Amino acid sequence: MQETTYETFSRGQMYFDLGDYIEAARILKPIAEVEPGSRSILELLGRAYFHSAQLTKAEKTFRRIIDLDPCDSWAHIALARSLERQSRIDEAAPYRRMHAVMSGGSLD
Repeated sequence: MQETTYETFSRGQMYFDLGDYIEAARILKPIAEVEPGSRSILELLGRAYFHSAQLTKAEKTFRRIIDLDPCDSWAHIALARSLERQSRIDEAAPYRRMHAVMSGGSLD
C-alpha cells in the first residue's frame, strides 16, 4: 500500500524532529515535486536543507516560497539566513530588511 502525501509528510516531519535533517529532506523532496505549491511541504524541506547545510537547496526552496507568497516574512528571513551562511551578506540584506518591515522592525 502506497503512502499518502500526508503520511509521507508526517514521516519527514518525524525525521526532522529527530534531528535527521538529511533523511527528512530525502523523504520530502519527492512530495515537494508532486505538490510544488504546498508551502508547508516546502517550508519543512527548506528547513531540512538549511539544518543539514545544503544551503543552495535551502536558498532555492525559500525563493520558491517567496514566489508563491511574496508577503511571507518567515520565508524572507529564512532566505536571508541561508544567504548569510553562504557569506553572501549583500544579497541577504534586502530579504532581512523586507522581513523587518513585515514583522514590525526586527531584523532577526
